Order: sequence, then C-alpha cells, then structure tokens
Amino acid sequence: MAQTLVNIRMDEELKKNMEQTCQELGMNMTTAFTIFAKKMTREKRIPFEVSIDPFYSESNLAHLRRGAKALDEGMGVEHELLEDDDE
Repeated sequence: MAQTLVNIRMDEELKKNMEQTCQELGMNMTTAFTIFAKKMTREKRIPFEVSIDPFYSESNLAHLRRGAKALDEGMGVEHELLEDDDE
C-alpha cells in the first residue's frame, strides 16, 4: 500500500505529552493517528465522545484559583473528616 505524508500542527507541550503516552502504550504517534483514522473511517464518526467537561469551565477554574490563593495566603479552613456511620 502506498504511503503519504500528513503534517499536523499542535502545541509543543501537547505533542510531548502525546509522545510520552504513546511510548507508554508501546507505539508511536504515527501508529496512534493511523488507529484513529482507521476507526473513524470504518465507523464514519469520531470514535469517542466530544464534549465540554464542566470542571474546566471558566467560572469553576476561577473558583479553584480563588481557593488556592486563599490557602496560599494562610486563610484556608481545616475541616474534620466526616465518616459514614452506616458502614
């Protein structure tokens, strides 16, 4: 089967992280993209759910930043661990 070259632009840090993940899975990025292309072609869809995780919403991230800043400034509140008495 004839081969062709495909160029993909992505963030440098994302590429580094993907290469590491691929290595951990015993493959390279070419293999990963080929798997994606074959599955997408066979199923005629993106082979995973594409959605927005509400955890990463701007309002939630701002809330987390405020909480982290308060902790850094020593204004955090320590809470006792609540245990379930039913267990």
